[in-house]
Amino acid sequence: MEAAHRRFKPGVLIWPVDHQYAAGHAPWGICLKRTVFSSEHEIFRENFRRFLAEHVVPHHGEWEKSGFVPRDVWQLAGSLGFLCPTMPEKYGGAAGDFGYSAVVLEEIARVNATGLGFTLQSDIAAPYILAYGSEELKHDWLPKMASGEVIAALALTEPGAGSDLKAIRTSARRDGDHYVIDGQKTFITNGFNCDLVIVAAKTDPERGRQGVSLILVPLGTSGFNKGRKLDKIGLLAQDTAELFFDGVRVPISNRLGEENEGFSYLMHQLAQERLGIGLRAVASIEAMLELTLSYAKQRKAFGKLLFDFQNTKFKLADARAQAEMLRCFADDCLAEHLRGELTPVRAAMIKLLGSEMQNRILDDLLQLHGGYGFMSEYTVSRAWRDARIMRIYGGSSEIMREIIARDM
Repeated sequence: MEAAHRRFKPGVLIWPVDHQYAAGHAPWGICLKRTVFSSEHEIFRENFRRFLAEHVVPHHGEWEKSGFVPRDVWQLAGSLGFLCPTMPEKYGGAAGDFGYSAVVLEEIARVNATGLGFTLQSDIAAPYILAYGSEELKHDWLPKMASGEVIAALALTEPGAGSDLKAIRTSARRDGDHYVIDGQKTFITNGFNCDLVIVAAKTDPERGRQGVSLILVPLGTSGFNKGRKLDKIGLLAQDTAELFFDGVRVPISNRLGEENEGFSYLMHQLAQERLGIGLRAVASIEAMLELTLSYAKQRKAFGKLLFDFQNTKFKLADARAQAEMLRCFADDCLAEHLRGELTPVRAAMIKLLGSEMQNRILDDLLQLHGGYGFMSEYTVSRAWRDARIMRIYGGSSEIMREIIARDM
């Protein structure tokens, strides 16, 4: 990551705070000594935390109203090396390990900057192109994705298909040296902003999920149109859209990897995606616990501090104990991934436990805020709202349980 460090100026440690909380270090902090990150990771963390504090947190409320993050924020993040940090230098990245991506995931979660689609760009879309794209595709797209000039999306989900890839109906038939793509996708993150889409399409419909291929479709290709920005109950600043493909012609060379191997490619990459969801969940729990503890030690009810009530102490104690236990498991999974040893089953476990515990604990923390917890100006309310999707995307909790059960 030496090349990336030249883009940074180490800054002061900035902790996420709402206007209603006092600035400074959180009152309890993480007691565990984390060994999975190096000093270089922590320098990167300080700089990214500073970027969020200066360029994201003050504006995120406005982005929630507009439903997307402006492109200049993407370009600034790219110029500072915060996009695609694991990408090889020859493709515009900094050749870091996944620990740098984990830092980005955690810090976004800590300030609940859920509008940023950086992680889909860096840790989901870009790795598909890097792993399975031709050299021409890599050089054409990866440097632009690392700089923020190009925003990418992954188009899997379809109306009526959900997580069942074998049920997708989008087709890609050969016509000479081109594919002709027809179909519709929905719930596509970065869909409104995207310049490039990785489309999962049936190239051999008779083979079900074994007939799926991954094909790059650039914005501007005739027949490729974006639908409406979808109105969601959470993740309000994250642009999510419908995409339509009507006789879209792209060269066969735009295919990633071999024909009909798309499903196996998706399965191979899903472990990292699910680990990322788990890491975000843990960081969100820790940050909201810190904020709630600070609130409980300032807020008075019935003549005494909220923290002095036994119920409050017990709720916070339970949350802290569960958070530290989950952190141990999450860091162990991250360490396994850095060694190339994380299995799909373990990835399913951290995704399942992280998302389920996040929803449960954040509900308890919101309750401790009373009526204020229902006000959108409080971070805990927005985090509670945005956490609900974590049990669905990346594979629902029910699918995670199925994966785990199959290994028993």
